[in-house]
Amino acid sequence: MMEKKDLRIVYMGTPEFAVETLRCLVEGGYNVVGVITMPDKPAGRGHKIQFSPVKQYAIEHNLPLLQPEKLKDESFITALREWQAALQIVVAFRMLPEVVWNMPRYGTFNLHASLLPQYRGAAPINWAIMNGETETGITTFFLKHEIDTGEVIQQVKIPISDTDDVGIIHDKLMMLGGKLVIETVDAIINGTVKSIPQEEMAVVGELRPAPKIFKDTCRIDWQQSAKKIYDHVRGLSPYPAAWTELHQPGVEQPLPVKIFQTEKIAKSHAVEPGSIFTDGKTYLHVAVADGFVGIKSLQLPGKKRLQTEELLRGFKITNDCCFK
Repeated sequence: MMEKKDLRIVYMGTPEFAVETLRCLVEGGYNVVGVITMPDKPAGRGHKIQFSPVKQYAIEHNLPLLQPEKLKDESFITALREWQAALQIVVAFRMLPEVVWNMPRYGTFNLHASLLPQYRGAAPINWAIMNGETETGITTFFLKHEIDTGEVIQQVKIPISDTDDVGIIHDKLMMLGGKLVIETVDAIINGTVKSIPQEEMAVVGELRPAPKIFKDTCRIDWQQSAKKIYDHVRGLSPYPAAWTELHQPGVEQPLPVKIFQTEKIAKSHAVEPGSIFTDGKTYLHVAVADGFVGIKSLQLPGKKRLQTEELLRGFKITNDCCFK
């Protein structure tokens, strides 16, 4: 039987979500011969160059590193071949060309933060919560041409509670992901992998996609139900954050406000959705199609995130205001 030190692995990933899996591989004694991450990008007000979390980890652990601008570039392909990987692992990276994913003897597998074939795409955790799902999970699968469609190797399910937001589920899946990748690598080493084509997997209901999230995706539609808005907010909290515009009497420019935490309030009314009800001190309720949404945590432009009662101590919002 092959030893884990004999399996040459190349790891590809960029954000914090991908660091935990890389850490599990390195600390588990697996033979990571190289790491590939996105090129450095300027960030913040000073446009300082920031290393990705995966690059930071690779540097700290003296792992060989490549940061290609283009994945079809000949110099990158040559450098990748020189690592002589038998297996490639991808976690939160980018779409790979066939010349890359088809290179190793044991192929390339990906860790995806959903129960495939549901929620294929760039933002699976966000969309699962925004759609009010009560269950999600992680999947390892072999890469092929169409994105997120390859044969499934293993899956782990977890519940989504009504109070979970993206931050909570992200961290749970990140920790589980490290363990699942190790189990998948061990199955490849032991020759016990039995992958299943996604089209043969039982799916309840329609397939839901998880496309990239843009600013317009995050805007709150106050015409919707309290439950839909509640799920929308927690599906975008803490990042990139749901938002709305605060319209104040006598103020020409509406104020963009980020909203991080809400509560559902069932109460019949006959007022326009988006209307605000507040005592100016402790609560901020917004009329919606079937009741009210209570705002519990929010952020004004250029300020830090605050609880509603904290914000109302220093910023005046009245019942003449509204959200649109």
